[in-house]
Amino acid sequence: MSKFPETKTNSILMGIESPADIRKLSIPQLQVLAQDIRDLIVQTVARTGGHLAPSLGVVELTIALHYVFDTPSDKLIWDVGHQSYAHKILSGRREIFSSLRQYKGMSGFPKFKESNYDAFETGHSSTSISAALGITLAKNLKEDPHRAIAVIGDGSMTAGLAFEALNHAGHLDKDLIVILNDNEMSISPNVGALSSFLSRKLTGKTMSRVKAHLVEKLQISDVGENILNILRKSEESFKSFFTPGMLFEAFKFNYIGPIDGHNLEDLLETLETVRDNSQGPMLIHVLTKKGRGYGPAEKNPDIFHGIGPFDIISGTPHSTNGTATYTQVFGDTVVQMAEKDEKIIAISAAMVSGTGLSKFAKAFPHRFFDVGIAEQHALTFAAGLAVEGMRPVVAIYSTFFQRALDQIIHDICIPNLPVTLAIDRAGVVGDDGPTHHGVFDISFLRFIPNMIIMAPKDELELQHMLYTAVYCDGPAAIRYPRGSGYGVALTDSLTKLKIGKGELLRSGDDILLLPVGNRVYPAVEAAEELKKIGINAAVINPRFIKPLDAELICHWAQHTTRVITIEDNARQGGFGSSILELFSQHGLYSVQTCMLGHPDNFVEHGPQSTLWKDSHIDVQSIIQTTIKLTGRGE
Repeated sequence: MSKFPETKTNSILMGIESPADIRKLSIPQLQVLAQDIRDLIVQTVARTGGHLAPSLGVVELTIALHYVFDTPSDKLIWDVGHQSYAHKILSGRREIFSSLRQYKGMSGFPKFKESNYDAFETGHSSTSISAALGITLAKNLKEDPHRAIAVIGDGSMTAGLAFEALNHAGHLDKDLIVILNDNEMSISPNVGALSSFLSRKLTGKTMSRVKAHLVEKLQISDVGENILNILRKSEESFKSFFTPGMLFEAFKFNYIGPIDGHNLEDLLETLETVRDNSQGPMLIHVLTKKGRGYGPAEKNPDIFHGIGPFDIISGTPHSTNGTATYTQVFGDTVVQMAEKDEKIIAISAAMVSGTGLSKFAKAFPHRFFDVGIAEQHALTFAAGLAVEGMRPVVAIYSTFFQRALDQIIHDICIPNLPVTLAIDRAGVVGDDGPTHHGVFDISFLRFIPNMIIMAPKDELELQHMLYTAVYCDGPAAIRYPRGSGYGVALTDSLTKLKIGKGELLRSGDDILLLPVGNRVYPAVEAAEELKKIGINAAVINPRFIKPLDAELICHWAQHTTRVITIEDNARQGGFGSSILELFSQHGLYSVQTCMLGHPDNFVEHGPQSTLWKDSHIDVQSIIQTTIKLTGRGE
């Protein structure tokens, strides 16, 4: 292994400007190239943060795909896209790779605007087969002979969308190629019957010893050699029966594998054979190791799946401010509650550590369920638990809750079941960009009858809101941001908040500031600064986005006659919209209202503080908007 902190100036990688350049290399040179790519990925992600382990695991596979197929005319579709770093480096973006996930720099996911080698924009899992099938059919209709190749992880195969696509692809019988990248992980270790089935690989020590013994005994005669040939042929049928071949062939896919995803010779030979001889849908089962080539990532692939800046030598993440994150507070509090109530059950969708549920999983293994990448199932599963008197808490990132809107409406809210939605990463999340920002959950939850929605101003309020949500008589959601809290003292004595009641934090005569969730403290800070220039702003922490505290809000709106709403959510259909509806219902037509939130475009990647500033929901923007609205202090 090379020394990661230094880039080799004589690197083969320095001569690669496009995939055409790698097709001129020998296999030994390709192997050196693989190490060069790993060096660059580790060096860069150590500084920028990013999806390290997934990208390290597919370096040889990426090289082989670009070597064999005529990209970009042949289309590579990377499922999720967090394993696309090597692809980006090989497709003309080596020189800008240092800007990975930086503000105004290169995205961590495939993007049309970055390169014509990025055939499909991704960020959520299990979409690749559907997209590749659509591309394949379109090429057929246009009489374009080029291929579409979907690269999907075994974790992404747990989602129903992948099987819907397999079913359709088998029916259409088109020349689609699917690469199953099998590393036995998604983000957390894979779970479920499918994962167990994919792991049935005849590579155990016992099998190896038996095979070696047979070869030794049978090779001593011509008859024995003939028997060996028969056994070799039958072994493929034997393996096909006991490995996923039988599953995918049931979908009318021709199955090849499993093959070593780090052996370039095997990869090139297999891909070339498929390219030149295949007809109909093909599935190639490739075995890879997440984090390959970097010891800390190989040892802890879940931690290094997505990681912030870290020390390369030790693999230790750079220190934070030491304040507990909202995710940690949620995880500790749900454990605290579950110790006293056996009806509390926690559910994750392949994000055990990311959602703070690792402690719960260890403390209450029989009351914790990781359903894999299957958010729709997670919600309906929780509904079933609630029907039988349980109190399920479903912890999923805001961006991934979007995938289960139908289940929230039909299976939870219509029957009014007591399911708690713990919406982590609400608001902008930073460097992962538009596919991962949680800026739509207020908008898509607020219109659903029976749904209670809360947003804490700090981590202590999160504790009380979680207790309130779990013991509501119906569905309740709590949205809380990514990152550290404010360091406020936490409590062991949880109390149930009065539903729909906010709190007045500051009184004032000139304007009412209505911030929600993580915008409350910035609004308070803005009010303190405004007072210095003679503007007295009232500040209300609504606590509840639904139902609103109509009495409190309308009283102060009438008193000040000017209102600014502030939210880390899209303006369209968000908290500000709910305030306008409230004023309309109560006839407060003369109240001058300004809504601050994310505009009607997808927010790109960058530091949270920068994105808040860009969307005018930071402290200074609140101050400037107040000055403009009041016409004072300028």
